[in-house]
Amino acid sequence: MPKFVIEREIPGAGKLSQSELKAISKKSCGVLSSLGPSIQWMQSYVTGDKIYCVYYATDESLIRRHAELGGFPANKISVVSTVIDPATAE
Repeated sequence: MPKFVIEREIPGAGKLSQSELKAISKKSCGVLSSLGPSIQWMQSYVTGDKIYCVYYATDESLIRRHAELGGFPANKISVVSTVIDPATAE
C-alpha cells in the first residue's frame, strides 16, 4: 500500500494535553476501524501548530474520507515516494 504524509493545521497542537491527544487518537482509531483494512495509521508528529501523520492507504480518497468522518483537517496530503535515512549514505 502507498505511504502518505498528512499535514494537519491545528492551531495550538503542541499545547494539547495528553488527555486531548488521547481523545483525538481514540476518535481516529474508531474511524479507521469503520473504514476497514485499506487504511492504517502508523504514527504522528505534533509540532506547534500542526500534526504530521504517516498513514498507509490504498489511495488519497481514503485519507480524505478518514479526515471527513473524524472531523480532522487534512490540509496537505503527500505520497511518499522514497524513504531515506543515515544508512542511505553508506
